Amino acid sequence: MILSHKTLDLYNKRLFEKAVIKPPFNKPNPMPNEACFLYVIEGEYDAVSETKKLRIKVGESVLMKCGNFVSKMLPDKKEGTYEAIAVHFYPDILKKAYGTTLPSFLKKYTVTERSNMVRLEALVLIKKYIDSILFYFENPSMVNEDILVLKLKEIILLLLQTDNSQKIREILSNLFIENSFSFNEIIEAHIFSSGVNISDLAMLTNTSLSSFKRKFKKIYNDSPNNYIRNKRLNRAADLLLISELSISNIAYDCGFNDIAHFSKSFKQKFSISPSIYKLNQKHKMLNE
Repeated sequence: MILSHKTLDLYNKRLFEKAVIKPPFNKPNPMPNEACFLYVIEGEYDAVSETKKLRIKVGESVLMKCGNFVSKMLPDKKEGTYEAIAVHFYPDILKKAYGTTLPSFLKKYTVTERSNMVRLEALVLIKKYIDSILFYFENPSMVNEDILVLKLKEIILLLLQTDNSQKIREILSNLFIENSFSFNEIIEAHIFSSGVNISDLAMLTNTSLSSFKRKFKKIYNDSPNNYIRNKRLNRAADLLLISELSISNIAYDCGFNDIAHFSKSFKQKFSISPSIYKLNQKHKMLNE
């Protein structure tokens, strides 16, 4: 549920956005012609792209270029709410803000990998910047076009001064060139992504749920739920043999959110519980 939502607009488009939400709150977030910088004030944010999932915690931020995303907002443990500030980048707004002299980040830059988002750790410079944006949300009468243009340019300069400057430069310079990922690439990237469901995958592959299921069946000769569940269970079985992680950690690493559901699914497939499976394997190794 959205408790509060405010925007500061530049050239008739939202530039800054502030939202307070009562999770759970998930939404598709396609960005075909824009990019976004998001800073988490309260709670946590799961940014799910075609090939990656990042969890953004309080004080951290993420820069996302154009593409298909799923947004998952998680509550603050104390207040039970989620709050964030977003800065939106549009090609026409950036070109208008910079005038005739385009900065280097708007010119194509050689990329080392097809990354469409990057996480930034908590940084004092970014925190101070967000505080200044919050001030303008609290005092909207002081906002004008010149200030908004300056604040837009400021966040770009700050991002380029971080430790992730090379990755950020690669993303900024190709900000509005959408990466193209195949159906298989997207599926394989999220086989073990905890919290990413079939509906999320359908959105990320830009298909309806029914079309997604048909295409999946045609390619993998299995239903999405059955294929993904078996992949996760097989990986969990492998990890139980070699990993010192707890069963709950192994379950989460393999894409299961609920340990009880994992244990039930594991027993259905292997006719034995995960704990006994792990114990039996240890005994076999000791006796060899």
